[in-house]
Amino acid sequence: MDIADFFDTFFEEAEELLADMEQHLLELNVDNPDIEQLNAIFRAAHSIKGGAGTFGFSVLQKTTHILENLLDHARKGELVLRAELVDTFLEAKDIMHEQLDAYRNEEAPNQEAYERICQVLQQIALEEIGQTLDAPVEAAAPAPVVQAEEPAKASAGQNQLIVALLNVVEKERTLLVEELEQLGDVQSQSGDEKCYEVILSGDVSADDIEAVMCFIIEPEQIEIRVASGAPATAQEEAKSTPPPAPVTPEPATPEPEAARPPAEAKKAPDSSTKSKKAAAESSSIRVSVDKVDQIINLVGELIITQSMLDQTVSDLDDQSVGNSSLQNGMSLLQRNARDLQEAVMSIRMIPMEFVFSRFPRVVRDTAGKLGKEIELVTEGKSTELDKSLVERITDPLTHLVRNSLDHGIEMPDKREALGKPRMGKLVLSARHQGGNILIEVRDDGAGMDRERLLTKARENGLSVSDTMSDEDVYQLIFAPGFSTAEAVTDVSGRGVGMDVVKRNIQGMGGRVEIQSKKGEGTNTRIVLPLTLAILDGMSIKVGGETFILPLSTVLESLQPTKDEMYAMAGDDVVLKVRDEYLPVIAVHEVLDVENAITDPTQSIAVIVQGEGRRYAMLVDELVGQQQVVVKNLEDNYRKVPGISAATILGDGSVALILDITGLHRLSRVKKEASKVINNQPISLYKEAEPS
Repeated sequence: MDIADFFDTFFEEAEELLADMEQHLLELNVDNPDIEQLNAIFRAAHSIKGGAGTFGFSVLQKTTHILENLLDHARKGELVLRAELVDTFLEAKDIMHEQLDAYRNEEAPNQEAYERICQVLQQIALEEIGQTLDAPVEAAAPAPVVQAEEPAKASAGQNQLIVALLNVVEKERTLLVEELEQLGDVQSQSGDEKCYEVILSGDVSADDIEAVMCFIIEPEQIEIRVASGAPATAQEEAKSTPPPAPVTPEPATPEPEAARPPAEAKKAPDSSTKSKKAAAESSSIRVSVDKVDQIINLVGELIITQSMLDQTVSDLDDQSVGNSSLQNGMSLLQRNARDLQEAVMSIRMIPMEFVFSRFPRVVRDTAGKLGKEIELVTEGKSTELDKSLVERITDPLTHLVRNSLDHGIEMPDKREALGKPRMGKLVLSARHQGGNILIEVRDDGAGMDRERLLTKARENGLSVSDTMSDEDVYQLIFAPGFSTAEAVTDVSGRGVGMDVVKRNIQGMGGRVEIQSKKGEGTNTRIVLPLTLAILDGMSIKVGGETFILPLSTVLESLQPTKDEMYAMAGDDVVLKVRDEYLPVIAVHEVLDVENAITDPTQSIAVIVQGEGRRYAMLVDELVGQQQVVVKNLEDNYRKVPGISAATILGDGSVALILDITGLHRLSRVKKEASKVINNQPISLYKEAEPS
């Protein structure tokens, strides 16, 4: 078996370890550091270094080695922590992440960044603890090698361990024995698949062996004890070993974890913590997202088939022989299919903590650049969202957070002068709201200045008026190129980003709203569907066609009267609903549907919302509410204006899912819609009342 088969596992677990390292570094109190946090940071570096050595990733191994030694001094109290050191450790973590990505893409790690961070860490060691750490700067490897380089074996006789491999198949066992040979001298080996014992001799600890093996097998598949029979877990080994001497330089050649003295395992977690971790790891498996998507697609097809059968059964005569049993069977099939659908969809749901966890670093770095004091609070981290949406919401949220930090929260002195705490507060929250998820970015800063926004909009040539609602004025910040920043900085001020935020959120079927009060702060709300695979929709009929409206966009429906319809300049028609004039979209005209109701007073006006605006959509009939499986129209056909996707109904027919804003844009371009509405002269409608 090729060791390269385990590259992906190493990359995934190293990513998680780096994320844990960053989280602990950000939470670390430099004035009174928590020893458990320091231990956790050290263990993360230790495991990454061991895996990097095993797989031959020498640049990553050497970088981590220097950082690990500094962390070791910190947890022993020999290196006094301060904010600047933590910043350097975070920078080292970023470079390690870049090196990991380079190896993943079979590229050479950045040599300049590698040399620079090694020099910085060496300088810290020299200034703070009076010694250098041996990890010479060498040229980065052009790409990860398939086999790890052969290191010098440890001297035999220093330590003798029995490594038991439990329930490990022969192919993996062969690879593991080869790795053990890299760590020391294999004296003997025997056993079967259930329990295969290897006696290993050399200057190696149980913790070193586990750090390497964890990327290949599960923790519960390996047991280590000294040759005499006594347990040799990392913790017990540490108790019986005197404190280590000052850090001994490691050989310059890239090598796996073969030269760490057993005493360095003394800070390993206790057995109860380790057993809990092992239990947690054994209760989950890693599955490719493509496989999950394939299952979701198949379940979607099953739901469609079930709907077809249900439609067929409902068309049968109720008095047919055996119809009762058939109806009962169909009801059971429907319940089971829905349960299966929910269970499969839940596989793709991951907590918002995966998104929120990256913002402590963003807030820390951005606040440092701006010279501001900011407290980050996260709420609803356990709220779940579809994985595809989690990946796509990260960038828009980052823009919103940076915007709050730069434009929203004031400088400490200014806040103090206004009677506010010097430290500003930024809140990220997530919670379910009906069939959607609501994500909020709230700050207690200066809020938005309505007049300033209007003035800036006029300078940019935007069409605005003093009678605009606050909501519409606040939406101006999403206009392309719009910025109220007085100067361009590293953080913002170029007028790019916010328009992309809105476009991306709308592309996910969501919307963005802003609430603000001058002097008190701003709340930006993002409303998203829980998943893009399943849609709660409202079925509507126009002529002989059935369309689906996303239920999240539907506000109400009503029967319009002639007195409520008004003609506007430019041959547009609006519907007056409670003193608000809404643009009218006649679906049959926009989509050229035949045999539809043409008299608006005989139609039904569905009030919908898209891109922060409300519209009155004229349809023939409301069929009902239903959950549909979304099919991507572009993948299966091509992009169609006014249509966002499609679905298959219970009778096997295809129904198009309408795009509200796309329909409105399409209606504006149709010249016939500007002259004649529903085949009736425009004079039928009243002239619009003066505003």
